[in-house]
Amino acid sequence: MDDLILETKNLSKRYDQQMAVHNICMRVRKNTVYGLLGPNGAGKSTLMKMLVGIIRPTEGQILFAGESLSRRCLSQIGSLIEAPALYGNLTARENCMVHTRLLGIPEERIDEVLDIVDLKDTGKKRAAKFSMGMKQRLGIAIALLNHPSLVILDEPTNGLDPAGIQEMRELICSLPERFGMTVVVSSHLLSEIDQMADHVAIIRDGELVFQDTLEALHGRSRHHLALRTTNNAVARAILQEKSVPCQEEEGYLILPILSDELAGQFTRLLGARNLGVIRLEERQKSLEDIFLELTGKAASL
Repeated sequence: MDDLILETKNLSKRYDQQMAVHNICMRVRKNTVYGLLGPNGAGKSTLMKMLVGIIRPTEGQILFAGESLSRRCLSQIGSLIEAPALYGNLTARENCMVHTRLLGIPEERIDEVLDIVDLKDTGKKRAAKFSMGMKQRLGIAIALLNHPSLVILDEPTNGLDPAGIQEMRELICSLPERFGMTVVVSSHLLSEIDQMADHVAIIRDGELVFQDTLEALHGRSRHHLALRTTNNAVARAILQEKSVPCQEEEGYLILPILSDELAGQFTRLLGARNLGVIRLEERQKSLEDIFLELTGKAASL
């Protein structure tokens, strides 16, 4: 598809007998924030290192704008994988200058990227004296020096305080609209991806278990009714007689949402069969519940 900037086909990485990443098929559209979500140890960092050429895949293919990943493609990708590699004795400007000289980028670009990440006025302050949030933003500034089409950020909010997280989130969300950049950002924090991403992929034990829009993920959070009676087995048989689908979970019968009139009819019917309704409540699965179902691990909040 023409709107895909990044695609992987059956991408895998094996270490000895351990499959760290297995048959990943990602589809990242241009000018979006693509959130890669998964528990710690799920394979996110390994996948991202393959996307930027740090490690070689065991199998599979990586396509950038429709062509196989090459040195030319990598020149259009900016990345911050794990902690930013900074020279602590240099200022923000000097750190950027090192990279412009290595990459052959005009030094005029330095002011632009420092302005984007709000570090233009740090003056002679050395990077070693920066807060964690400032270091992360400087790492992103360096990733933006070559004006990339694609930016890949691995857990950029790790270790930040709430104010730093908010600043980082706003920066990431601004990149597609302000600069026409696509962002792939990983996190083990469901709440972070929920507030940043347009599209989301969930990785579990090295495998992609969900990939769609954030809206589609929210769509899995469907409303339902939970019914508890004095005899759930009999109640379930009665509901099945009336063609109402239900299943039992933790002492409750789980039903689809019914109109108030229909729900009233069923409670009267159960009463007529000498069954007491102990509780009838409307529920909705949270995103954390969905994450737990997809990954088998508790979501970090």
